[in-house]
Amino acid sequence: MGIRELLSEILSDEGHDVRLAENAAAARMARDAMRPDLVLLDIWMPDTDGITLLKEWAGGGQLTMPVIMMSGHGTIDSAVEATRIGALDFLEKPIALQKLLASVKRALAKAPPPAVGGLSLAAFPRSAPLRDLRKRLEQVAEKSRAVMLRSARGGIVELAARTLHVPGRTWLDLSLDNTPLTLETLQAANGGVLFAEELGWLSRWQQKNLLFALERLEKFGLRLVVATAHDNPSLVEQGWEEALLARLSEVWLGVPALAELRDEIPEIASHLLTQLIESGEVPTRHFSTAALNALRQHAWPGGYGELRGAVKSSALVALNEDILAEDVSSLLAPAGSAPASLPPDVMSLPLREAREAFERFYFEHHLRLDGGNMTRLAGKTGLERTHLYRKLKDLGLRNGRKGEE
Repeated sequence: MGIRELLSEILSDEGHDVRLAENAAAARMARDAMRPDLVLLDIWMPDTDGITLLKEWAGGGQLTMPVIMMSGHGTIDSAVEATRIGALDFLEKPIALQKLLASVKRALAKAPPPAVGGLSLAAFPRSAPLRDLRKRLEQVAEKSRAVMLRSARGGIVELAARTLHVPGRTWLDLSLDNTPLTLETLQAANGGVLFAEELGWLSRWQQKNLLFALERLEKFGLRLVVATAHDNPSLVEQGWEEALLARLSEVWLGVPALAELRDEIPEIASHLLTQLIESGEVPTRHFSTAALNALRQHAWPGGYGELRGAVKSSALVALNEDILAEDVSSLLAPAGSAPASLPPDVMSLPLREAREAFERFYFEHHLRLDGGNMTRLAGKTGLERTHLYRKLKDLGLRNGRKGEE
């Protein structure tokens, strides 16, 4: 308490507006309520250590401000770990006045770091199943740069894969581009993650890109995370080489489907909403308790992508700051029913939001008519397959399977 008050007095005298948090729980609440220009974060706190809280903010897309770590028991390893996660500076206690002011000035002058590209398991330290999955994934990743995630359709594979992504490094989705990978591309992605959400979706060119990258992971410090709902014989029938599948299957981990995590869905949805608000993709909104319960009760046949799309859509169509149960229910039509209609106020929406609402309605309609067949859908829409996959993923509708041709 004494250190907090002293720092507050010093910084207030310098003209700064200061807020205090006595532990990680109070810091979470303060961050949820506002976006500070700078955070001074102690490593040793009574409930959660500062490194873990920093990982939470990074994993939840809330590390949009510079962070200076502080510790009276700091080690080189702690400083390196904090910097890797996204901390800007590290101050050792007792903190000299001039060093504190210089560090604060430097941090405030620096452009804020970009929001993390996607939600990760690090954002859920209080969820037992997600916390355990994260530990298993990190243990596996310590011994192997290539990891296969096996899951039924609708698994949280991207949420898991993002856990191995270091903020500020490259995230490269191998299923979104047919252009041959080059050594220059891998060099530029140094330290990043290469990802394939479903092996069954990859074209022959994309399979070659995966093999090209697999053979050079160590050289460029890369991680490869691939996922599939198919067994190896099924993938061989789709044109995969057995030898490549054998290499990819050397290290694998089971990942639950979203439907198996019903109790975690409200928290996942809330984090997704926060991330969308932070990135400016949706206006400030809050889920009502009834809306979160509606999300929890849904079966989510489309998995994590469907949930992400529903969160974004409900935030865009809600008429008030609170997202109501009816806002959510209107978007979650039972499987096999007619697609949701366009929002009644679509003509009053900004052009970007109105266009997105129409595109979602359009693609939902044709996905239902064609049973998710990507080849027929590409022909009807006039889009190249890779562009089509990217569009469906952006809209949270990516449920097609490569085998449906």
